[in-house]
Amino acid sequence: MRLCPETRTRIGSNRQQQTNRQFGYDARMPSLRPIVILGTGYTGRWIQKLAREQSLPILASSRQPEHHLSDIAQTARIRFDLESPSTWSALPLDADLIWTFPAVPLEQVKAFATHSCSHSRRLVVLGSTSASDRGDEPLTDMPPWIDETCPVNVDLPRVQGEEYLRTKHGGIILRVAGIYGPHRNPVEWIRQGRVGPTNKFVNLIHVEDLAALCLLALQIGRAGDIYNISDGLPRRWTEICVEVSTRWGIVSPREATSSQPGKRINNRKALEGLRYTLRHPDLYRTLATLQQESGVRNCP
Repeated sequence: MRLCPETRTRIGSNRQQQTNRQFGYDARMPSLRPIVILGTGYTGRWIQKLAREQSLPILASSRQPEHHLSDIAQTARIRFDLESPSTWSALPLDADLIWTFPAVPLEQVKAFATHSCSHSRRLVVLGSTSASDRGDEPLTDMPPWIDETCPVNVDLPRVQGEEYLRTKHGGIILRVAGIYGPHRNPVEWIRQGRVGPTNKFVNLIHVEDLAALCLLALQIGRAGDIYNISDGLPRRWTEICVEVSTRWGIVSPREATSSQPGKRINNRKALEGLRYTLRHPDLYRTLATLQQESGVRNCP
């Protein structure tokens, strides 16, 4: 999905200026609030990398930083555990937060938010597009597009936590599609049989685009708002499997089976509202790059 010409002109008139706007706070700001990543796993490390490239003050957190974040400078990492209130005071009082793990259990989420999520903080929470999975929806071969106005399943524990943070503490919710990128390659998912040639739609987002959108949401996202994070081009697994087989001769050991149709995620609000242009809009081109970087050649 592409931005309108006016939006592309606004964010693309100067390449350096575009980079600063896409990947974090405006570099011309005289002072920057520190950012703390709550839970520095696969996505969190990309957020940290991108923030450091933009000279943003960033702290990574983990329940066991000495083990999981040993490659990060000690001054740039802290111990944080949602279920250990004694670690909450380690967060700098003036820091903004990017919450990367499921917001559960609800009572612990409420306790932490009451203690640490003051109105002066900016808070971005990574949710999941599974929030829109509702058992009462009719099954069709071509499911409708899901945007941010669609109702969510409030019976899901993580959705309860996300909605609490959004409505009570101004959390900005990013409903994130399937994350892929280096060391998380859909081609390998097919090779390992984790997925097979079904007619189910899959929605994906490259981790570099996700990290950039996290930083942008923290900067210019509206408190209490929701953004769908996806490349906007849902594909059926059967289509992806055929492409992977044609290009690299890799076939899933899973047999073709019937399945639920999945969903199609609309990403227009995030791209336009956060004024962002995807760096990885073409799944197959990005998969080719990932395969090339791992030393795999196309089939002759």
